[in-house]
Amino acid sequence: MMSTSKNGKSFHKFFESWLVKQNQDLDQLVRAAKDNNNNDMMLSPLIHSVVKHYEEYYREKSRSANSDVLGMLHPSWLSNLEDAFLWIGGWRPSMAFHLLYSKSGIQLEANLHELIRGFSKGDLGNLSGNQLVLIDELQHKTISEERKLSENLAKVQESLADTSMVELSHVVSELMRDELVVNDEEEKMEKNISKKEESLLDLLKKADDLRLSTIKEILRILTSTQGVHFLIAATELHLRIHEWGKKKDAAVSHHKWSCQTINEEPNSEGTSVRN
Repeated sequence: MMSTSKNGKSFHKFFESWLVKQNQDLDQLVRAAKDNNNNDMMLSPLIHSVVKHYEEYYREKSRSANSDVLGMLHPSWLSNLEDAFLWIGGWRPSMAFHLLYSKSGIQLEANLHELIRGFSKGDLGNLSGNQLVLIDELQHKTISEERKLSENLAKVQESLADTSMVELSHVVSELMRDELVVNDEEEKMEKNISKKEESLLDLLKKADDLRLSTIKEILRILTSTQGVHFLIAATELHLRIHEWGKKKDAAVSHHKWSCQTINEEPNSEGTSVRN
């Protein structure tokens, strides 16, 4: 089995290449959205290709999680901003509906005059009543599944303080105080934690399945033209949040480095200045 550190670096490399694909996908999606000659039949292959890239991402993520589930739950390749909004190692599936409604409202407002005159661009600002009903049903179903996973995650997290863990931590602490060998007890602790990691792995895969299925189900409800606009909004949001987060981390790191440099500069007597 691949070591966790090597596995993390491997997925990090994959993630960077996947971001390149996302940028390429975004360029194609934007060009397709601007081409008035495109119809649903012409747009379907592009949407299929973008979805395939999402499938590739979650397939690789699942493979890497088998070796390092903790690394997948708190990925080092993401920014602190992204990490703060993670839900079981990724984005909340219900967020896809907020994204959809937000983009729909923006496009509806932008094209309101054309709609009043009877003209439609067929984008997300022109969702039909039937589509809205289907989206609402899917949203309720997704939130229900999301809630179940959140509740199961809470149970796993709470199990860290179950009887066996509390007893083992006490026994190991006593042995350490008496300066005795703790190998056997630490092995038991490791086995206990491994079981909890298995539960986390199961939750991560179910959460990723829900993320991917939510995207697919939304696209099934939308027309191909609307699907292109939805994928544009989703890709733009992901790429920009990632970039903003990385820039913010770099700025914080630079500030800390500058403060450390100032504190270590020698004063007039030749000694370093420290707080």
